Amino acid sequence: MKQIPLLINGEFIASTSQQHIDVTNPANNQVIAQAPCATHEEMENAIASAKEAFKTWRNVAVSERARLMMRYQALLKTHHDEIAEILSQETGKTFDDAKGDVWRGIEVVEQAMNIPALMMGETVENVARGIDTYSYTQPLGVCAGITPFNFPAMIPLWMFPLAIAAGNTFVLKPSEQDPMTPTRLAELFLEAGAPKGLLNIVHGGADQVNHLLHHEDIKAVSFVGSVPVGQHIYKTATDNMKRAQCFAGAKNHSVIMPDANKAQVLNNLVGASVGAAGQRCMAISVAVFVGDSKDWIPELAEMIAKVRPGLWNDKDAGFGPLISDKARQRVLSLIEQGKQEGATCLVDGSEFTLSGYEQGNWVGPTVFSDVTEEMTIYKEEIFGPVLCCVVVDSLEEAIALVNRNPYGNGTSIFTANGAAARKYQHEIEVGQVGINVPIPVPLPFFSFTGWKNSFYGDLHAYGKQGVRFYTETKTITSRWFEDDIPHGPNMTISLR
Repeated sequence: MKQIPLLINGEFIASTSQQHIDVTNPANNQVIAQAPCATHEEMENAIASAKEAFKTWRNVAVSERARLMMRYQALLKTHHDEIAEILSQETGKTFDDAKGDVWRGIEVVEQAMNIPALMMGETVENVARGIDTYSYTQPLGVCAGITPFNFPAMIPLWMFPLAIAAGNTFVLKPSEQDPMTPTRLAELFLEAGAPKGLLNIVHGGADQVNHLLHHEDIKAVSFVGSVPVGQHIYKTATDNMKRAQCFAGAKNHSVIMPDANKAQVLNNLVGASVGAAGQRCMAISVAVFVGDSKDWIPELAEMIAKVRPGLWNDKDAGFGPLISDKARQRVLSLIEQGKQEGATCLVDGSEFTLSGYEQGNWVGPTVFSDVTEEMTIYKEEIFGPVLCCVVVDSLEEAIALVNRNPYGNGTSIFTANGAAARKYQHEIEVGQVGINVPIPVPLPFFSFTGWKNSFYGDLHAYGKQGVRFYTETKTITSRWFEDDIPHGPNMTISLR
């Protein structure tokens, strides 16, 4: 049985813990590895290692920190498909989907390579006579990241490269459900030349997370995951006087106007709704059909019904299994509730199994019509391959519907009318908006900007806001008296 190691002070070590968590292959639920629940001593050692490394790393030239990220980016690209294969086997994602997961993480590392420009401060000369004021951007210290199962490459790479490039050190607690991918990312980081203690990895569950949240040497916490856990982490971290950015749940709506390009709409909605088995915080889980566009629902259902789940290396598979049997049972329960509460199930994937892999966490593509706001399948984040179709009479109704929803991660509108698009982007209370783009995840030189119950905190991930989250601003007001300048033949100025 493969034992997942801890990374402490630049060394991969076997944990002494007697508690382990099974890592399973979602396609058949066979155990493929075990992740340890780090002991109290191991947690302390990881944090102490990061704290010690910070003493020297903060003084390393910013250009040298950038070059570390350049070397890391090159290694990630070289090992791109290898990482994707590891990721596929422990998450069940199709190979193409896994490659996208890795690539989006690489793009954030490329942003971290630009850290000298991102760390620049400001200056004003002569704020008063002979007095100048300028600011520096300086690192915080030891930062922590708590990451989810659904993007085990991309989301850790959202966090530690930017934090470390900014001069911090990092303790990562990845998801216990797929820890092999973050471990491989860390191996390549060390191969790139990362000094000891810059990145530490601990494994476990709630106890290990709470250890990080209460530890006085942790200065900032980044999290991606569910709403209840996100709320707990945000409250606990801030109660312990830490910075926190917590990305939580979502219920993303796509609004379809009657003047939209029908073929583009239907093709985009298929992948955006059931791709990655719906296990994306930016998945489209509600399609809002305005006016006559409702006539497209049957054709959309027919297209989604043709999407076939399968194994990670099946090139014809549309998506893979859910991450766990617990996740599968939850999705099946919500599908049943949708039927019981009066929604029309146009495509029912609840009985799907894959021949030879009947023990896997399979749910087929599912489509509901006649969905209302009162239904559980509308109110809850399903996190499965389930699309809810809602019909409204006008753009104003669609905007009101989306704005009433407690989540605000992402949304999109399909239309050929620029005025309608502008009205939507201006009035909608959602952090990320797509216009004729189904899943509007920004490239890393912008920030990932969820709103409402999709995000707790002030500064978002990556981009300029990510750098601000991992740094403090120091402002200096300086005055030098000209009378102190040496004059005459015996003038000496020391350059030491």
